[in-house]
Amino acid sequence: MKIIIVRHGDPDYEHDTLTDTGRIEAQCAADRLKGHNIAAFYVSPLGRARDTAQYTLDAMGRTAQTLPWLREFHAPILHPDTGDTRVPWDWLPGVWTQEQRYYDKDAWAQTDVMQQYRVGEEAKRVYDGLDALLAQHGYIREGNIYRAAHPNRDTIVLFCHFGVECVMLAHLLGASPMVFWHGLCAAPASVTVLTTEERRAGIASFRMNCFGDTGHFYAADREPSFSARFCETFDCADERHD
Repeated sequence: MKIIIVRHGDPDYEHDTLTDTGRIEAQCAADRLKGHNIAAFYVSPLGRARDTAQYTLDAMGRTAQTLPWLREFHAPILHPDTGDTRVPWDWLPGVWTQEQRYYDKDAWAQTDVMQQYRVGEEAKRVYDGLDALLAQHGYIREGNIYRAAHPNRDTIVLFCHFGVECVMLAHLLGASPMVFWHGLCAAPASVTVLTTEERRAGIASFRMNCFGDTGHFYAADREPSFSARFCETFDCADERHD
């Protein structure tokens, strides 16, 4: 089976919707997806993801199921070193990289600060939600792989958010979300694709074919939004620093 993950378009966080740019990006994503044979669509309950999905759903005459666990990952932390409240995927590199447990797929959630703010519990909510969804589509998690109870070539599409996307990817690929959160960048309305590999009958794993792809913007003669990125060099005064 194939999983397509679409991040929401350029967001208007204040009103939980899309900016004018985000609406154009959502249309570009719809133009990319509308030629696919999609078995099912799933969407976060948050407005910016639902508004992004609607362009594709309208183009294909389809509906999507809302999944509460697909909302943006929510585990704000009062960080002891910086003194401010941060989401887990926006820590300064000079801070989180000092803790080696953050590189471990199991130990990352066992630090004092992660336990205090129950970040691991929030991650498990996502892991469990994803596994339940995959089981519905014929793939049942057993340890670190999936039993292909009903192998298929269906494609499902998930419209969601960067933070939760990285948690899903970490679960499927056996990694720490901290590494994905801080080492990957999915532009608004970008597309990530994973496909099962069943090299032995009944035993499946997932391989990521592409992450945060933005080819549909270039096809429409557009550049991806800078949103989600930080300054390439410190002297870029017009780019986000912190």
